[in-house]
Amino acid sequence: MSTMTDGGFPGAMSGTRVAYVVEPRFSGGTSSAVAAELRVMSECCPVVIHARRSAMFGDTQGMAPVLHQTIDALGLPVIWDAPEISADVVIIHNPSFLKFQQAFGARIFARQLIVVTHENFVRPSGIEAFDVGACLAQIDSAALALRKCLAPISTYNRATVQAWLREHRTTIAWDVLDADWFNICETDVAEPTTTPRDRRGRHSRATREKFPPLEQLDLCFPVHAESNVLLGANFLINADIERPHWTLLPFGSTDVDTFLDMIDFYVYFTTPTWRESFGRVIAEALAAGKVVLTDPDTGAIFGDAVIPCQPSDVDRIIDGYLAEPSRYVEQALRAQPVLDSFSAASFRQRLCDLLTNDAEAAG
Repeated sequence: MSTMTDGGFPGAMSGTRVAYVVEPRFSGGTSSAVAAELRVMSECCPVVIHARRSAMFGDTQGMAPVLHQTIDALGLPVIWDAPEISADVVIIHNPSFLKFQQAFGARIFARQLIVVTHENFVRPSGIEAFDVGACLAQIDSAALALRKCLAPISTYNRATVQAWLREHRTTIAWDVLDADWFNICETDVAEPTTTPRDRRGRHSRATREKFPPLEQLDLCFPVHAESNVLLGANFLINADIERPHWTLLPFGSTDVDTFLDMIDFYVYFTTPTWRESFGRVIAEALAAGKVVLTDPDTGAIFGDAVIPCQPSDVDRIIDGYLAEPSRYVEQALRAQPVLDSFSAASFRQRLCDLLTNDAEAAG
């Protein structure tokens, strides 16, 4: 039986060397996810960050602030654009950063190579989201590893990875981890209001794909709602979209907690040709005690903590909860056990299982 360290990991794992490979200029979800993981990973293993500049971000300098702050706080070593990456376990986040180049640019040596698939491989239409084969081929040809694994981050993300692999099984031979890698969501859980009002909202990064067509936005945020608050609505503002009953806020103009205090129903849909791979914004709304309405694909990872629906259903569903406030409270409270599965403690256990198995397999 293995002994446990104070961090909750088998003592034998303390010698497992882990290298994180990341394009550090990613904004939003990728950098936030890596930062959260590093806080957990650094508790159990020696960790080195391999920062790789790619053609995706051109001459942009520096790191995403959340990643830079976390690495500095943890005192982790950072190596830029090394010609060789060697560790027991090498973890590469978001392979799409390679889509504008022809070669990875380094050799990788590892017992286990894990590629975390932040971006969905396939769009809802069945079309590739990016040149997945070219990106994975760059990594595959650069790596000498006993095992090469893809690590989906959600139920929907896994489905797109598996769909892509079924179509390309003759050209690539990667394992898929049995359990989702997922994004760590550590936030305080708030009690839901017992007197919900028809206050609706959504927030996201200010990219067009994060928003549904205008006619669907009108269904989700109608004139008869008490209020409609859209945070990250830069493209709507820039396009001079006029809806007097909407409060349009640029991305970053207010913090998420303040925004969530302004709403009771979180209504989140994206363009039909794109889906969230995880949906951190939904986790934030659930933790704040809000009832969340979203499409079935995006909501799949959260189970019955969200209401899966279509924009045309939103009015009817909200009217039902306003008529029976006790149902609102019951629905909001369903989120708490679901969010526990995305905690740092859950991720710590996932790593414990994964790295212990890797160490035992190595003998």
